[in-house]
Amino acid sequence: MAEADPIRRLIHAFSRLPGIGEKSAARLAFFVLDAEPHVASELAAALTEVRARIRKCSLCQNLTEQDPCRFCADGRRDAGLICVVENVQGLLAIERTGEFRGRYHVLHGRLSPLDGVGPDQIHIRELLGRLAGVTEIIVATSPSVEGEATALYIQRLAGPLGVRVTRIASGVPIGSELEYADQVTLSRALAGRRDL
Repeated sequence: MAEADPIRRLIHAFSRLPGIGEKSAARLAFFVLDAEPHVASELAAALTEVRARIRKCSLCQNLTEQDPCRFCADGRRDAGLICVVENVQGLLAIERTGEFRGRYHVLHGRLSPLDGVGPDQIHIRELLGRLAGVTEIIVATSPSVEGEATALYIQRLAGPLGVRVTRIASGVPIGSELEYADQVTLSRALAGRRDL
């Protein structure tokens, strides 16, 4: 790619973002070019600022500006209960429910040996270092093969230490039709049933 072609460089930069193909990258690039000059300046400043100021919390690995993050620093949260999530988006989804009042731990991935992701590539070691005084770990990884493998690995390590390891329930979403649910979802829904 020629250094002298800033439009191609911009399209290439946008196309490196997840979920952005060549056409979407071109649309974004031309949007920036057609927009008021302050739009590009604000975008550049926001990108620079987020890279300079945001880091991982030294306790839970959440992305934060302050260390420890607001969840770890909140003394009203139950320090004996840790919810383990794959990424910050998972943390935010659980937090939006308003139901969880414990602490979090962000793995920044899930075990996937086929993709070269083992325990050393995600923050499991940091989780194990936080278990003093913890009574329960809720594993909230995705219900994929990799998410299940991650949950079982955490259980295998934390269970013998006397920490209760639980898994979030999965099943039929509210508002959906039973006939459209896949076999695995229905099996989990039956296995995770509870009294009314």
